[in-house]
Amino acid sequence: MMSVQAKISISDQLAYLGDTVSGLRAEMAAKSDGTSQAALDRLEQLSNTLKMLSNDVAAKEEERKSLRALTDISKLINSSLEIDEVLRIAMDTIIRITGAERAFLMLKNQDEELEIRVARNWESESVASSESALSRTIINRVALSGEPILTTDAQEDERFSAQESVVSYNLRSILCLPLLVKDRLIGVIYADNRIQSGIFTEKERDLLVDFANQAAIALENARLFESVRQTLAEVTELKNLMDNVFASIASGVITADLEENVLLFNRAAERILGNSGKEVIGHSIQASLLPIANEIHGYIQNVLTSNQLLIGKEARIDLPSRGKIDLIFNISPLKDFNDTSQGVAIVMDDLTEKKKLEAQRRMFERMVSPKVINQLDPDGLKLGGERTEITSLFADVRGFTSFSEKMDPQDLVSVLNRYLSVVADAVLKEEGTIDKFMGDAVMAWFNAPIPQPNHMQRAVRAAIGMRDAVVELRKQLPPELHLAFGVGIHYGEAVLGLVGTERRLDYTAIGDSVNTAKRIQENSAKDQILISGPAYELAKDWIQVRQVAPINAKGKSEPVPVFEVLGLK
Repeated sequence: MMSVQAKISISDQLAYLGDTVSGLRAEMAAKSDGTSQAALDRLEQLSNTLKMLSNDVAAKEEERKSLRALTDISKLINSSLEIDEVLRIAMDTIIRITGAERAFLMLKNQDEELEIRVARNWESESVASSESALSRTIINRVALSGEPILTTDAQEDERFSAQESVVSYNLRSILCLPLLVKDRLIGVIYADNRIQSGIFTEKERDLLVDFANQAAIALENARLFESVRQTLAEVTELKNLMDNVFASIASGVITADLEENVLLFNRAAERILGNSGKEVIGHSIQASLLPIANEIHGYIQNVLTSNQLLIGKEARIDLPSRGKIDLIFNISPLKDFNDTSQGVAIVMDDLTEKKKLEAQRRMFERMVSPKVINQLDPDGLKLGGERTEITSLFADVRGFTSFSEKMDPQDLVSVLNRYLSVVADAVLKEEGTIDKFMGDAVMAWFNAPIPQPNHMQRAVRAAIGMRDAVVELRKQLPPELHLAFGVGIHYGEAVLGLVGTERRLDYTAIGDSVNTAKRIQENSAKDQILISGPAYELAKDWIQVRQVAPINAKGKSEPVPVFEVLGLK
């Protein structure tokens, strides 16, 4: 166990010995027992030496304490990179060392103006704004000169006694120190006591100058750390934003480096190709995206070699998860800020549905004139129908039953399609609507869904066009494949609309006038065009006809008057 004496400082021990020697000398001088003057002088010299040693050791011990305190302070303020925590530690340390009533730490803002960042009092509490009055004169002088200022009594100090703030706030002891980093002022430390004078000495000033240097470095480190953290947060936010942008892009986006290793693979690419990003990122395109690798490898090499953008390259890919799909690729160089190529960016769109719709549209255009399609409003098409006046046209192959019995089914369908094709073309040329193909027959109408003021003319021209086209087609076929059509045309009211369900719709015409047109067609001969009386009334001014015997149409109580169309006037 350490002895009591060991716990006493060396300077105290020396002072005690000096006092003992002085006492011994005084005692010897009082006895006057003939002791030699030389002994007394020796004792006095020893006493003075001990006192000098005591003072010197005390000063060294004080210096050592200050250095230890400075080391401890340095460790303390460098223990954190959180700037607010560093500021709080710095202020509490200053108040504890100096005995100040309060302390302020001010830093330069973006406008190079000093503003208070933290203010603490002797109770380690934040100073209220109402209690934050201080001498701006002293602060500005320190900021300009970069030199510390110490005053033991500002009220008596000639430098500041005339300053309004010093007088009005009754400031006494003031210590103000610059915070310097490589001779650059970043702020000041201001401490004062409004009650006692003589609180601060040169010793505290020198210690706090060293402390201020340490604090300035700690604050700068904390500020740099905060700047790096803020930059990192901004970069992270930007990355998250870019990830969200890439995730929300409808097009598939793939980026790859110069070795074709995948760097980015967005959600759309996952959906299109059926691969997850985890399976692909970090792997080569050849290894992870084999179905498209062979298609785009050559394109990628061209882009890397030429450093030029490649646009609109289409490919049909057979994917295990989706089957055959149609894709279009745009491939561009991936460059850094120095315009150096780092790889490629691949943007792809899935054309599968689009091409399917285009095929469906082309098929629809074979039934309805494209001009009519362009005038239709899909939002206006609803289940149900409406009454309207139309011209109905039916065309049917004559003698098809006996013809079909002699032919192979595949050859039969091929021949029939050629005849139906020229018939359909004649209807579409006049912007008519093909309702349906019924085996070897065609049903069409005019004046709907878009009104056509000359609908009867269109129907008659279409029928004549069919007859002429069939005649030309027969010239291209052997006699055993010759067929002929009979055509019936009628004008009247019908119900037109969408019939079916929400999932399967037919746009068709229903009514007696449609049935009448079909009955007329059933009674027509080869290459003969028959029109009803109502139809003739609309067309008589511009067609040549021959009246034929009325027909007994099924479902009709009276014979139906008909006319054979010979041609146009």
